[in-house]
Amino acid sequence: MTVQIGDAAALAKAIHIPVMHDFRAADVEAGGQGAPFVPVYHRALAQSLEREGPIVVVNIGGVSNITYIDGDTLIACDTGPGNALLDDFMYRTLRQPFDCEGRTAAKGAVDVAWVVEALKHPFFRLPPPKSLDRNDFASLKLQTSLPADGAATLTAFTAAAIAQVEPLLPKQPNSWIVCGGGALNLTLMNMLRERLAPATVETAEGLGWSGEAIEAQAFGFLAARGLKGLPLSYPATTGVPIPMTGGVIARP
Repeated sequence: MTVQIGDAAALAKAIHIPVMHDFRAADVEAGGQGAPFVPVYHRALAQSLEREGPIVVVNIGGVSNITYIDGDTLIACDTGPGNALLDDFMYRTLRQPFDCEGRTAAKGAVDVAWVVEALKHPFFRLPPPKSLDRNDFASLKLQTSLPADGAATLTAFTAAAIAQVEPLLPKQPNSWIVCGGGALNLTLMNMLRERLAPATVETAEGLGWSGEAIEAQAFGFLAARGLKGLPLSYPATTGVPIPMTGGVIARP
């Protein structure tokens, strides 16, 4: 099941232009997971770089997900927790909405044994495509109440979970490009560089991309593709049986 919020017909009437919406329904009806849908836009951005692949675009929101791009090969999946566990922990312990720039985690010590145990979750052994919810790891309990140590451990878990997907990919990536709120966490970025070496790890903003707006841009891109009947999702991105177009047009 997939639920799309918003009233596209009312929006089209208000702004006097056609509105493309409900991108996921066709994918779900055909047996796909209905997500992620941004990989086809990630591929377009990566192709503009004119660099040797494979390239992986990492989006770190509440959940982390990756898009693997190597020529015509496009693979995508969720990798595990993104910012959700850390944000929730920061609010519980310090009444802060997030760990700004990873400053709290930078002062703490990682509970390596806890991270190793958390990585035994069966999700990490599944091949792409795969997806999850921000609450799928909410039952994990830290062994420390110290804010810095807890933040360091959860940040390390996010980095380790992203790195866990690398052996499941066809080739070792040459570069990883990070977007989403996690790209602003300097401690997380440093942990990713340590775990993903010798590949380069850089932010989308550093390449001139609009890191915070990529998802919004992507759905405009999907609308254009949908109008042309081009595929929006693929077997290796959502698990749909064949490449699928989608979207419903609401006209003024």
